[in-house]
Amino acid sequence: MSQKRTTTVLGVLMALALLVLAACGDAGGDSDEPAAAQQETEQAPDTQEPGLDDVPAVVAEVNGQEVTREEFAPADQAQLQQAAMQAQMSGQEPDAEAVKQQTATVLVNTVLLRQQAEERGISASADDVEGELTKIAEQNQLGSVDELLAALEGQGSSEKVVRAQVRDQLTIEQLVVDEAGEFEASEQQLRRLYRQARQQQQGSGASGDRAQPEFPKYADVRPQLEEQARQQQQNRVAQDLIEQLRKDADITVNL
Repeated sequence: MSQKRTTTVLGVLMALALLVLAACGDAGGDSDEPAAAQQETEQAPDTQEPGLDDVPAVVAEVNGQEVTREEFAPADQAQLQQAAMQAQMSGQEPDAEAVKQQTATVLVNTVLLRQQAEERGISASADDVEGELTKIAEQNQLGSVDELLAALEGQGSSEKVVRAQVRDQLTIEQLVVDEAGEFEASEQQLRRLYRQARQQQQGSGASGDRAQPEFPKYADVRPQLEEQARQQQQNRVAQDLIEQLRKDADITVNL
């Protein structure tokens, strides 16, 4: 199901990981095309470091907790890369200022969910974080977590920020389960996602000159469809929770 992109943290919280990838498709968010069914990966366009001269040291405050420039910079760069990928298809230049505002909103939402998780006694362990970093390193064909961290540090992020973002992602996933329970997609939902992904590929092939690869069989991409459906549900639950939390929150954005 093609959903409007929201500013929930899930799907964009792992912005740092996207910086390592050669292409930053929305693999963990609302895209309806299973990963195994995607066409040949486009190379991400070169993007300059976002202009941060006008970004204050404290980007935002959420119920007294600060969001710093150190947290903001790598997330903004990843969001800018995603915007540039989308701009390639639309032929329009990404709006860097709008991206900054979106990044700030995402980070504010992250803090709200983190605070709610703390109230409920929910947190990811150091072992959980290390395991997730290992998975990200493998997905990026890097030999170790140290190589992943070095690659990210080379792009302006620190190990502290990387680990904090991974911890936030895992903690929020646990919060979502606490809020709405475990999610299991129905066969009908998975078939609908598969059907829509197939229609998307057929539609893109009709307007392009390149021959389309053979679409994979449903059974071959079912695991990806299950993960996609789970992440879409996570986004919906997180967004509903964010809307509730923002009503009573004391939020100041300094951009």
